[in-house]
Amino acid sequence: MFQQLFKSIQEKVVLTPEEMELCKTFFIPKKLRKKQMLLQEGDICIYNAFVEKGILRSFSMDEKGNEHIVQFAIEGWWITDLSSFLTNSNSIYTIEALEDSELLLLTTEAREALMDKIPMFERYQRLLLQNAYIANQARINSALTETAEEKYTNLGNAYPGIVKRVPQHMIASYLGLTPETLSRVRKQITNRI
Repeated sequence: MFQQLFKSIQEKVVLTPEEMELCKTFFIPKKLRKKQMLLQEGDICIYNAFVEKGILRSFSMDEKGNEHIVQFAIEGWWITDLSSFLTNSNSIYTIEALEDSELLLLTTEAREALMDKIPMFERYQRLLLQNAYIANQARINSALTETAEEKYTNLGNAYPGIVKRVPQHMIASYLGLTPETLSRVRKQITNRI
């Protein structure tokens, strides 16, 4: 169950076998069925979730009932409402499983204790936050400057294989496109191949 997590950690820092065993004791294994929610908008986010298997999405709803997907999390990725998780405030996002999924959950208290006991885990968390900030800036830049085709191509690079695993209307929502525009973009790309 911890294979993807330790792969992710070892890509950024080195833990001893003893530290890896200790690390396991701080996580709560959780299985979600497809369409099951990990977090509901308005609730306080009490978990930072690592995806061992499956795929999740984080989204908000506008006043017209339109979904706005802000993140997909595939195997080896983390997902949470970071603001709610760190500040104990109400979440503005819902997190839902798009496939049957296996997660490793970390509470705020467990995260703090784990960082105290294993200093390299704190470094790992810092590197994750640093990379998330960089990715967030790139996503904002993409939304402001890239064409629909560039957005779609970059999505495939960031999330390999996702277009086969996620419904197209959700891909369109993530990219800030209408489903019709996404369909045209996909057709243009296919016609060039």
